[in-house]
Amino acid sequence: MLPQQFQPIWAGMVLKKKKKNIDVGRIVVDNQTLVRLRAIATDEENSLANHLLECVELMDGIQQLHLLKKIGSLLQKLDRDSVHNSQTDRCIEILVGIYWGLDSKSPLKRATASALGCVPGNLEEEVVSCLANCLKRELLTMDKAHVRKTTDSIAACMENFSLGEKCMQLLYLEVLQFLHTALLDLKLKNKNLEGQHILQNRLMHDMLLTLKTSMVLVQKVQSKIHKIFCKNPEPALWEAMCGLLASFIEIILDGNFLQTVQSTAGMAALLFIKTIVERDELLPKLVHDLLFNSTKRVHDAPGWLIQSCGGLFRADPPDDAVLFLIQGTLTMLDWGCGRMGDGSDQLLLDILTTLLLLNTRLRESSMAMSVSRILSFWTTSALDALHSDLCSRCLINSLNGNSESIQKLLGYIWTHWDHPLDAVRHQTKVIFKNILKIHQKTIDDSIETTDSFFLNLTQSLLDLEWHIKGKYISLSCLVEYLGTDYILTVDDSIPKQVLRIMHDQSLAAYATELLEKMFINHKNQLMSSPQSSNWIKQWHKMWVLPFLMALCDEKPSQTTIIDYYLPKLLKCNPDSLTYMIKELRSSDKADKTGAFSCRGALGALMTCLRTARAQGLWNTAEKSTWDQLIPIGLIKQALVHKHEQVRLDALGLLCETNRTTEPVSEQEMDLVKFFLAYNLNSQSPAMRQKIVWVLRKLFYRIQDSSQILYKQTQAMNRQKSTRCEEKTVDQDPESRLQQYKDFFICVCNKLFQALFPGASFPSKFVVLSVLGIIAELGENLPVQSYRVIHITDVLQPAYADAVLGCLNSTFEEVKLLAYNLIRKLPATVLGLQENEKLKTLLQAALDLSTSTKPYDCITASYLLAFLIEQEGFLPALHACSLKQHMDGDQFDDLSKVEGKELDKELLETNILEVIRHLLYCLSNEIRQAEKSLVRAAASNPLYGRVHCIIGALQRLSLKSVTKISEWRKIVEELILMAFHLSDVVSPICQSSSPEGLIPMDTDLETAENLHKIINEIKPRDTNDYFAQVKVLNSDECSKNLNGDCSPAGTLSMTMTDSTGHSCQVTAQMVLVCCWRSMKEISLLLGFLCQNLPVQSAPDSDDGLLTYHQVRTIGEYFKSQLLQSRHRGAFELAYVGFVKLTEMLTRCNDVDLQKLTLQWLEEVLGEIKSSDPASKLCATRRSAGIPFYIQALVSSEPRCSNLGLLKLTMNELIALSMPVVQLSTSQDEHATIPQVHALNILRALFRDTKLGENVIPYVADGLQAAVLGFTSPVWAVRNSSTLLFSALITRIFGVKRGKDEHSKKNRMTGREFFTLFPTLHPFLLKQLEMVANTMDSNSGVLKLHPSLFLLLLVLGRLYPSPMDGTYSTLSLAPFVPLIIRERTEVVFSEPRTKYGCGHSPVHRSREMAALALVPFVAFGRILAMAQSLMETLPAPTDPHIRQNQIHGTLLQALHLLRSCYDSKQRTNSSLHLELHDITGCTRAKIWLATRQNPCFLTRATFLDIISILCCHLDISKRIDQEILNFWQTAHHIILESELFTDSLKFSPAPGLIHWQKSITQLTLSVMAKWFSPPPMLPLGDASYKLASETAEVQPSLLLPQLLLSEFLEIRLLTLETVLLWLEKTDLLHRRETNGNVLFLLSRIEDTLKKLVMQEKHPECLAKVLKILCHLDIEGLFPWIVNTSVMSEAEFLRWILSIAQTTKISVELQSAALYLASKLVIQFVQKKQEKSLDSIREELRQWVHLVAQSCVVEQQTEIRLTAAKVLIDAVPSFLANKQLYLDLLDTLTLWRSFFTLLQDEEQVVRDKTTDVIQKIPSFLTACKDNDILYTVVNPSLALDLGLGLLCELLQIWGHVLPGLIVLVEWMLVEDDIEEDAMNENLGEYDMLFDKSEINLWAEKITFANLLQKHLSTLITQSRLVPDEESQLCLLSMKASNQAQRVAQLFEGLPPAAEFSRTIDYTRLSIQKVRLLNTAQLLRQCGLDAIFVGHF
Repeated sequence: MLPQQFQPIWAGMVLKKKKKNIDVGRIVVDNQTLVRLRAIATDEENSLANHLLECVELMDGIQQLHLLKKIGSLLQKLDRDSVHNSQTDRCIEILVGIYWGLDSKSPLKRATASALGCVPGNLEEEVVSCLANCLKRELLTMDKAHVRKTTDSIAACMENFSLGEKCMQLLYLEVLQFLHTALLDLKLKNKNLEGQHILQNRLMHDMLLTLKTSMVLVQKVQSKIHKIFCKNPEPALWEAMCGLLASFIEIILDGNFLQTVQSTAGMAALLFIKTIVERDELLPKLVHDLLFNSTKRVHDAPGWLIQSCGGLFRADPPDDAVLFLIQGTLTMLDWGCGRMGDGSDQLLLDILTTLLLLNTRLRESSMAMSVSRILSFWTTSALDALHSDLCSRCLINSLNGNSESIQKLLGYIWTHWDHPLDAVRHQTKVIFKNILKIHQKTIDDSIETTDSFFLNLTQSLLDLEWHIKGKYISLSCLVEYLGTDYILTVDDSIPKQVLRIMHDQSLAAYATELLEKMFINHKNQLMSSPQSSNWIKQWHKMWVLPFLMALCDEKPSQTTIIDYYLPKLLKCNPDSLTYMIKELRSSDKADKTGAFSCRGALGALMTCLRTARAQGLWNTAEKSTWDQLIPIGLIKQALVHKHEQVRLDALGLLCETNRTTEPVSEQEMDLVKFFLAYNLNSQSPAMRQKIVWVLRKLFYRIQDSSQILYKQTQAMNRQKSTRCEEKTVDQDPESRLQQYKDFFICVCNKLFQALFPGASFPSKFVVLSVLGIIAELGENLPVQSYRVIHITDVLQPAYADAVLGCLNSTFEEVKLLAYNLIRKLPATVLGLQENEKLKTLLQAALDLSTSTKPYDCITASYLLAFLIEQEGFLPALHACSLKQHMDGDQFDDLSKVEGKELDKELLETNILEVIRHLLYCLSNEIRQAEKSLVRAAASNPLYGRVHCIIGALQRLSLKSVTKISEWRKIVEELILMAFHLSDVVSPICQSSSPEGLIPMDTDLETAENLHKIINEIKPRDTNDYFAQVKVLNSDECSKNLNGDCSPAGTLSMTMTDSTGHSCQVTAQMVLVCCWRSMKEISLLLGFLCQNLPVQSAPDSDDGLLTYHQVRTIGEYFKSQLLQSRHRGAFELAYVGFVKLTEMLTRCNDVDLQKLTLQWLEEVLGEIKSSDPASKLCATRRSAGIPFYIQALVSSEPRCSNLGLLKLTMNELIALSMPVVQLSTSQDEHATIPQVHALNILRALFRDTKLGENVIPYVADGLQAAVLGFTSPVWAVRNSSTLLFSALITRIFGVKRGKDEHSKKNRMTGREFFTLFPTLHPFLLKQLEMVANTMDSNSGVLKLHPSLFLLLLVLGRLYPSPMDGTYSTLSLAPFVPLIIRERTEVVFSEPRTKYGCGHSPVHRSREMAALALVPFVAFGRILAMAQSLMETLPAPTDPHIRQNQIHGTLLQALHLLRSCYDSKQRTNSSLHLELHDITGCTRAKIWLATRQNPCFLTRATFLDIISILCCHLDISKRIDQEILNFWQTAHHIILESELFTDSLKFSPAPGLIHWQKSITQLTLSVMAKWFSPPPMLPLGDASYKLASETAEVQPSLLLPQLLLSEFLEIRLLTLETVLLWLEKTDLLHRRETNGNVLFLLSRIEDTLKKLVMQEKHPECLAKVLKILCHLDIEGLFPWIVNTSVMSEAEFLRWILSIAQTTKISVELQSAALYLASKLVIQFVQKKQEKSLDSIREELRQWVHLVAQSCVVEQQTEIRLTAAKVLIDAVPSFLANKQLYLDLLDTLTLWRSFFTLLQDEEQVVRDKTTDVIQKIPSFLTACKDNDILYTVVNPSLALDLGLGLLCELLQIWGHVLPGLIVLVEWMLVEDDIEEDAMNENLGEYDMLFDKSEINLWAEKITFANLLQKHLSTLITQSRLVPDEESQLCLLSMKASNQAQRVAQLFEGLPPAAEFSRTIDYTRLSIQKVRLLNTAQLLRQCGLDAIFVGHF
């Protein structure tokens, strides 16, 4: 579990838990008992009778509890020697009666038992007698409903109640008889309750209680019963015991009981057998025969056992019955007593064998858990047996770790330690721990570190790969025995390896557990060692230093190492924090960062400090603590760091403490305010949630600490004389409280001001979330608590309107947050007490409910939900209805309702009325839709009204409404309306082509084709809308296209709505209208089923939903799911149907409960019938049919026996299996059931609700998928493929990495075939069929359809070093079928059969090679590769088959790749392995030369040589064999056709592959030329020898490759060279030779030539990138052939490429970057005057950079532009001298600001690096210069504008610069667009998302610009001239203000909702103009245009 400070957002959102009010009940007695008590009551105050009377007369159960304690004390004080009087007897009798009358779970019953237990010894017998009498009366009760209460009472008597146990000793026989009768009745009831899940579940609990009670009773009286059976047992006792035993056996054998009940019955059965058997030594044989030989040893069994366990003796018991009996055997027999004799040893071992066998048979997940749990019991029993003094040596040897039994048990662990069920994995860990204990017990006192079992086990575990979870668990167990020191001596890199794995979330918890065990154990070992004085340094070096390195180097987004490892490390040794801080501050100075992808030292420092403070390792109560620990400047820098996680850690450092009452310092509050200024606009959803959660902690910390400060203030007021003394100790509490209040006011103002028009979604989300938390602080406080702030303290009308305006956001998260917040605001602030505003908002909501924009109806729903709660809602609704000319009769009683009802009743009335209003409007619209669905879709979509109805219903608890009759009428109308609306729109969703059916077109031919289509689908579409093609003109006439009739010549898609406005009609609008209407109908019906109370009986008057309505809704969902074709429609119908089925499962009516089974059987029957007339939707994925069945099956309670799931899976598996191979000529309709079955199975296997319950059917499903892929029918193959994909995900898990063959999504073969044993023979048989199909002797290409699926499955299996020899499910039989041919004798002649690896199909050979790799054990990989190479033919062989050679080479190639890529590889035996494999490769070298005519096999052989060349330098020794191999490789290269002109290439198969391979080999050999000499033990002689033998000269070959005529060769060469350049270390670049740069400098002419002649864009782009790495100055003069280009000419040429290239983004980026390097080079080497010659080119370059920053450009180009701007900072952006014109320089700055506001976070983050390049002359005088480092985009924008204003003063261009910057706010396209479009706000697009950029905030930029320009004006003291440009600017702004004001006046009321985009755009421009006015006013110009607003 995560530490508290790292809990996710959803964990524990409520900080303070309310105390639960425990209902203890109350003691109630009858009148007769009350009279008796009053009769014996006396005047004595402390008499027993008086207290008892007072107790029963009390009405409060808690008070009765206290009195019972007093009664117990009185009973205890009774004189033991005195004769008790009749009063005491009566009181005890009444108290016993009270005890029996109370519920067993009531605390009063336990208190009564405690009081009775206090009686003195002389009264115990009387109490027991009273208890026995009461129990007898209870046992004689014949009422079956009373049986459960009696059983509970019996169980309570035996639970910590000694007198009750004595009572049981007296009446055990009667109780046993009662329990026997009860058990028989329960069994009989169970047979009659089939299908009634709730009643069955209740009965199962009753039966479980009965079983447990009988067990406890027999255990309490076991010795007594055993003695009786040893003597002469009574017949009644025989009958009761044997009867119960028989019942237990029947339950075990009956599969209709829950497994928990059967498991308990198994334990009870063995307990009873143990009790009846006379001697313990008879038990082992008796139980052994019962378990394993019951049918064969009947004659040896006693008669009572045969009579009781007849079911076991008549036939072999089922596996689950044997399992439950074994559990009873292990738990009930005493294995450690030694009294059972030698037979117990064999029984124990046989039980283990049987359990392991049952594990392979029982496939259900619940059974897998049971097997694991029982195996755990077995290990416990084995330990008990070993601890016995009578344990035999045979048993000790049989339980040794190296014994066969334990090895088999270890095999179970290896196959189940990564089981998908947590419970199985946990039990596996317990079993492994017990095995270690068992082995330790068997080796006497030997030392574990020298024991072969422990050592071999440790080595085997370490050899495993780290992705296996069980490895961590097992190693952590071994640490306890071997110690960390020993494991580290085996491999001291374990900490580093495990820390690298920690980034994987699925492994982090396991890895942390291992590391924690190791470093705690290591610490203890070091401290106890003789050299313990220096232990901390060793410990830090081993555990802390690797952690710090990993923390600094990992990505900031990876927090698993922080969440899991760091808290445990600090908990183990808190003093390590000081070491961490010292290392992090000294290693990287904490203010520098490495690569952008790394956290860096500063981020690591914040993380460590945050975690330490959250754990309470240090606090900041004193102000000096911060400065002592870390400079505040570092925290401030971290708060605005580029990485979001670093910022979050810094915020967490300020906010999170281990004490919620720790005061918040002023320094912390200032830093939090600084954080909020630049971090509201976070684009990461997770980061936003975390910021809100951390701030929540801070605010509640302030709230909690303020309570303490308030109490201190009150105390100081009471003790005024000591106030001065207290002030000297700490800050005045009153001033601290005022600081809190000021802090909240400041924060609230900032947050409300951030809700400006155009604010981004992230900002709105964070602001509204934080404001919601602040609003919570002032609510629900205790009466006398201090309230720091209430949200109304800072609320202003503008703030409230801003929150209300957030309801128009297109993001529903913002709508919800705004709605929740605005409900907490008073209506007076919003102005809703004014009827006009309320009416305006209500009208806007009603209008939005008919909008064609889907998100508008959501806005309408939230707005209506808010307005419903207002007092004046009904008059406003009345007014709106009158405006729409509606009937106002429904509002006649308005005056009677308003002001007289309670708030709840008024809310209910409001909701009723608004639903009536919406229903009335919707009914009219449905009638219009029946006439013209197209018109309805274009003007009044129907779904918005339904959505608003749902929203209104959600505001009320429908199960507690008061106006029952009115609600029944409304519910009936809603259901009828839903069905009516569905009838109108469902034909679209059920049509064959729902996406494109709109019967109108402008083309005659198209209309005719559409007419044909409609005729084809007419039988399935019943709406008249599809009966004919309708042509819609503006005059609304329609013409039919029948026979000879043709559509009109002029067709128009423009229509007019009811208001007279024109609207466009598209197919998309019709479809959206229909499927969204279906969606809302389904959600409405589902909501009604889920929330409305259902009738308790068909004829009852209670409930709002009748039985008939439930059935009708179910039939509706059935028809929609089985017939709809539109995915959006049936997916939402599924959601509603699930709610219905869940309600049916919960209801008590038997008929309703059986509906699910009835519907399931009906649809399964219809699927099996394959009737052509069936209405089932036969699409390729069966449309909604899988959803329908999925809803029915998943609604079944998990605690049931899952009968529906079993029925469904068995039927579908049978249907999905092909019975007869169909020929292509057969009717495809016969395969429709199979297609449906496959599609439904896919849905069920993907359903997470079913979880592991579908695992038993996976093997059959996989067989169906593989066999279905062989079908000739495409639909079957398609469905089989989809099912296969779902099963692969279900078996191997969701893909967790980019590597398709990563072992994270693979299994060992043993694990796979243990889970699915039936797949082993199936896959083997299928693979044999595939191999037999591929017979290349016939010369015919044969490809089996199942080949790919088989190889995909087999390719995900791999051998494990832990695999033993005990499993018959080996991978070995598969290898010959994959690897190579085998010889069979056919008609006395040998015939070669080829495996999959030699298939004639290239893809088959490739997949076979991939599938082979996992089948070869790691230690055998190189040996297998070598053996494959040896099988290759010699050049003289007569029969050379290239397919065979290629398949073998591919297998060897993939084996070598897996070997060298594996993390298991070590260097110990590498030299010998390389020696062998290189020698074998050289022997077959002819395959790589011209002797081999096949280019494909030559290429594959060259790939093998390349791999070997890449790994030759790993070996520490170079001998002659390796040198010979190098010479061979050089020879192959030089003699190849690539470098000789002797052979011209002609097109041939594999030619391109060969070209790439020979090029790659050449480049691999060249790479060795750049590598530094390895550290050789024999000195540099060997390396010199190796280099001298090299014949490949890179400077000669590389130009040939670069100038090759083949594109693939050039491209591969350029990519490799670029890779070399990127990997080149900066320290080596200064060397004069031996590196890439030196080589490239020698072939500059080749590169220049390639630049000028390259035509391919990708190659040219890479050449330009290479030039960017070179010294630009050294490239000139640019001479190619005879032409010479100057720097200026080359710049023009590059600019022309960058400007004209439109097809290649890569080329455009490379040209831009190279041009920028050239420009910067000009500036660095030339003076300003000499730049005049290229002034035009500089302008082109500036324009190019600016164009590259616009949002329309690709992300790669914008990133390149950011890099250009970073490089241009010293030369252009921040230089004291202006090398460019002012406008050009400001254009570059504007580009910088544009990229800082880019949509892509990667672009913004890269652009912030400009701030780091700012020269020191600008930052040296700043007090906060630490911020000019790694900052986030928001701060970079602020800093950048400030720097620009300072630079304007330095350049001396303040006034021109000011004018340009002010124009940045005014020159926008918005107003120009408005001027061109008089009809502002016309929506043409259905899904218009307005702004593309969801991050940029125009008002933020305008406000920052205004802030810095204001400072600039103040500092420069400008004096404007009347004719200056400022006056012109003022006139321009005035004209814009006038235009904006006119547009504002043209907006309708509530424009923020009805015309959101227009309103937002105008509001932004208004803010810009007001900012401009303020700046002009500072310049001395009157802003006359402010009056327009």
